[in-house]
Amino acid sequence: MNMAFIKAAREHYMSLSQRDKCQVTYIWIDGTGEGLRNKTRTFDTEPQSVEDIPEWNFDGSSTYQSEGSNSDMYLIPVRMFRDPFTCDPNKLVLCEVLRYNRLPAETNHRMSCKKVMDQVKEHGIWFGIEQEYTLLGTDGHPYGWPQKGFPAPQGPYYCSVGTGKAIGRDIVECHYKACLYAGIKIFGTNAEVMPSQWEFQVGPCEGIEMGDELWVARFLLHRVCEDFGVIATLDPKPMKGNWSGSGAHTNVSTKHMREEGGLQYIEQAIDKLSKKHMEHIKVYDPHGGQDNMRRLTGHHETSSINEFSAGVANRAASIRIPRQVGQEKKGYFEDRRPAANCDPYLVTKAIASTCLLDDVEQVKGS
Repeated sequence: MNMAFIKAAREHYMSLSQRDKCQVTYIWIDGTGEGLRNKTRTFDTEPQSVEDIPEWNFDGSSTYQSEGSNSDMYLIPVRMFRDPFTCDPNKLVLCEVLRYNRLPAETNHRMSCKKVMDQVKEHGIWFGIEQEYTLLGTDGHPYGWPQKGFPAPQGPYYCSVGTGKAIGRDIVECHYKACLYAGIKIFGTNAEVMPSQWEFQVGPCEGIEMGDELWVARFLLHRVCEDFGVIATLDPKPMKGNWSGSGAHTNVSTKHMREEGGLQYIEQAIDKLSKKHMEHIKVYDPHGGQDNMRRLTGHHETSSINEFSAGVANRAASIRIPRQVGQEKKGYFEDRRPAANCDPYLVTKAIASTCLLDDVEQVKGS
């Protein structure tokens, strides 16, 4: 079908009056722990805060979240954003999912994450996540790659400009603007090492806000890709061979780390992390570390999944201390182990627990 015709038709319908009504799209994480679902309802007035948005429900048997005989699941609104697709006054609302008995669904890790973040609130823990992803065609082949063979080896693509180097920039820039419009704390974006691979950064965000913002930014990415007829995959190693994988490098700081002499607190946190390496690996991708086994090989600027390491300006380490931080003796550290498809609630919960609560059970995701 002619894409220009589709665009013109859509613009006509989107310009129609809503007659003072408001569309609110509920967004939630499905039973895979990776997929996002959404549905929309009409409000008589524009909600001013998330407290104005009521609970809703959905059929969990169709989202891998319940059996058909007892399939109703509850949607509990937790964060509200502007809708960059249907525009003001319409909203997007991120929801937690509860089962029929009001307990969190299996892939609802927000509730336990928030409990930890409330416990460490006095520390002022900030996060920033670098979300890498790869653009694919609907056939699963990397977007813009030759149908037969491969593009030129890695080297000219990172932070690149020019046809054949920065592949998919239109999609990236539309996603960036959508995030800004929605109110996401998007920090920036850049082309990555593999062709058709990109990254956007969200943060700094305090506590539970990190997971909320990144999940909605991911939703916006997938939604923008719909309009372009492409797929954004968060697979940690979408292409076998001498091609880089995709991570979700997580930058972390506390109030003490950001103050003069904060390097000592960074070093203390790294020491604690070193003692729980495998516990963290198990929650740094949705499959207990199996996804990261393909990515954390010790090659392509990654550490080995089996060994913990740390160093200043070392992108082949588990934990990197940026050179500027090493010079100024304060700032933040970067955990380079989380996979691109990680659940940021589990990642941030594990880091906060290990560094500030020293609680093994919290790290395991209980």
